[in-house]
Amino acid sequence: MATGKINVSVENIFPLIKKFLYSDHEIFLRELVSNATDATLKLKHLTSIGEAKVEYGNPKIEVQVDKENKQIRIVDQGLGMTGEEVEKYINQVAFSGAEEFLEKYKDSAKDSGIIGHFGLGFYSAFMVAEKVEIITKSYKDEPAVHWVCDGSPEFTLAPAEKTDRGTEIILHVAEDSLEFLEEFKIRELLTKYNKFMPVPIKFGTKTETLPKPEDAGDDYVAETIEVDNIINNPNPAWTKQPAELTDEDYKNFYRELYPMQFEEPLFNIHLNVDYPFNLTGILYFPKLSADLQVQKDKIQLYQNQVFVTDNVEGIVPEFLTMLRGVIDSPDIPLNVSRSYLQADGAVKKISNYITRKVADKLKSLFNENREDFEQKWNDIKIVLEYGMLSEPKFYEKAGAFVLYPTVDDTYFTLDELKEKLAATQTDKDGKLVVLYASDKDAQHSYIAAAKDKGYEVLLLDSPIVSHLIQKLEADNENLTFARVDADHIDRLIQKDEEQISKLSEDEKTKLKDAVETVVPKATYTVQLEAMDSASAPFIITQPEFMRRMKDMSKSGGGGMFGMGNFPDMYNLVVNTNSNLAGSILATEDAAQREGLIKQALDLAKLSQNLLKGEELTAFVKRSFELIK
Repeated sequence: MATGKINVSVENIFPLIKKFLYSDHEIFLRELVSNATDATLKLKHLTSIGEAKVEYGNPKIEVQVDKENKQIRIVDQGLGMTGEEVEKYINQVAFSGAEEFLEKYKDSAKDSGIIGHFGLGFYSAFMVAEKVEIITKSYKDEPAVHWVCDGSPEFTLAPAEKTDRGTEIILHVAEDSLEFLEEFKIRELLTKYNKFMPVPIKFGTKTETLPKPEDAGDDYVAETIEVDNIINNPNPAWTKQPAELTDEDYKNFYRELYPMQFEEPLFNIHLNVDYPFNLTGILYFPKLSADLQVQKDKIQLYQNQVFVTDNVEGIVPEFLTMLRGVIDSPDIPLNVSRSYLQADGAVKKISNYITRKVADKLKSLFNENREDFEQKWNDIKIVLEYGMLSEPKFYEKAGAFVLYPTVDDTYFTLDELKEKLAATQTDKDGKLVVLYASDKDAQHSYIAAAKDKGYEVLLLDSPIVSHLIQKLEADNENLTFARVDADHIDRLIQKDEEQISKLSEDEKTKLKDAVETVVPKATYTVQLEAMDSASAPFIITQPEFMRRMKDMSKSGGGGMFGMGNFPDMYNLVVNTNSNLAGSILATEDAAQREGLIKQALDLAKLSQNLLKGEELTAFVKRSFELIK
């Protein structure tokens, strides 16, 4: 038996490891199982090229918990190590690597929690163990060895009795880590980090019922058998070729990823690239509600089937973080902190690739089955609209599949819309005016007025619409968007024909004065308009610019105008050709005239859903007085 001292200049590096390298003690299991997996896959490679003259067989990794003796064991049937290799990899490389790592990253390491990506995975054992043993037998024809270290720089190395190939790591769990001796805790960690590792992982056994034989009689008693409880799926869907998978396979994999998710995904995008970087994965579009408070951090990032994180910021373009699924890439540099990650050139390429791939998939779904795509539009639009605003590369491609629905549930692309509206909705200055509503019910009377003129009205109701139309207007010359309640319809799309006013200039002045004495100036700007005599006498509109700025500051951006708290301002459009305009002028009695104006204003407010509380009560009471 040999004893030795690990050659490190820091006298006791173990407490430092505990203190600096991990905020998350639980990842010791991920690292040790990952090491066991590496040892197994390396053996597979060596046997396949004929370098290891042994049978690969069907190796598995086993995790055992012995609560009574306070031990956790991780047993593999991989390469194993010779005494010389233990000396080299455990005593020299791992420890000197750990020291170097500490020196370099002790300030930022607290939040990195990714020691394994420095080849220091084994070392994480000392976070939960007061003593660690390794019993290992190499695939080479050499004796087994037994290494023991109690958390100080001293170790012992002795021959061992082990006869089968592979490595067994025994953790003597420390008093402050006894939670890891609970079976449910280990099962939870294996499921979280190792669910899709490429080598079967056994954790205990389970009872299975054998199928009933065909010739079994009525008195047949079902037979059961104890089998290994394999907790992972070594061949998850993303490791296969798209051609091998059916729609059902994709749906089943979604259920495997999100067992508590009851809604089916709308569709998936299978990522598969091997140049200029390696990346595989499957992204799913879930059903999304119209608000932006969606659950992010649902995409899981793996490295060679080992779970790393569900914070994929910087790798996945921000607008796609609302999706779900898996991305697996050995090329994502997880060196230290996320800020480094985002600055890395390879990461930007990966992000661009994912954007392109998603855009291409959406385009093909649109082209292959437009009807189906239209039905799903309301469930996916928020992601796509956000993508158009935040990713120039996505915006470039979006014209081919982004839809603009009308209030009648027909759908147009922007090009189709321009073509369809050119003849009817171009104003006298050659501008194409796209009318839209944000609420079909609240803006019903305005929509009806626009449709009476033969105009199309879009239904754009997501919270970021103001930002989006601002961008579309900037990028499309002679195109403007106007919400149907922003002005009287004849003013929204001004044609050459002028309506003649029945009133003289003096009568107009008199009418305006009469209305302005009753209507509160702080809220309403009175405008006189000569309109069709059948049009409403009083119409309340909200100027497009003001309302758009308010909307934009509510949803973020545009806040520089500080308009979120700005009081609402409206225009009160008085139709000078209406019968009511004549009645107001003809009424000599001031109280009666005021009553007419108040009633008309309240009716206009009612149509805009602006009549509430005390005012509504007074209006109802006044209306009953009129009809008794």
